Amino acid sequence: MKYPKTEEILNQLVADLTQAHMVVHQHHWYMLGHRFIKIHFYLDHVMEELANQQDTVAERLIEINGSPISTYEEVLGLTKIPDQAGSWDMPMDERIQLILNAYKQLRDDYEKGIKISADEGDDSTNDMLIEFHTAIEKRIWILAAEIGQRPGEGE
Repeated sequence: MKYPKTEEILNQLVADLTQAHMVVHQHHWYMLGHRFIKIHFYLDHVMEELANQQDTVAERLIEINGSPISTYEEVLGLTKIPDQAGSWDMPMDERIQLILNAYKQLRDDYEKGIKISADEGDDSTNDMLIEFHTAIEKRIWILAAEIGQRPGEGE
């Protein structure tokens, strides 16, 4: 099996899923405020979902004879999701917006991967990406609604 463009987008996803997980984890640690209890525990589920997707994408990459990136240096060199230092002073809606932005990048990655894997005839990867894209779209809806936005608002 040779799917060079699929391998490339899968590594992009490994990088962006890793970075998205770190973004969520940072806000999970640093949040304060009246919605803390609700959102803190919700983000536990979000991080679990991201970790599962990251592992599954990396394993799929190995299955098609690729090599997933596996160092923070590689992640930082490839990710399209911005990095910033943690802060106790950030308002809750701003935190959620940053997580939402990371999810929108993942959505875009999955959409690109769906097209690429279909073009290269990698049906198994395509199915996996469609499933994860659907989950990401649902998270976008939920996160956007939490801060009073519709899913496509602000794009």
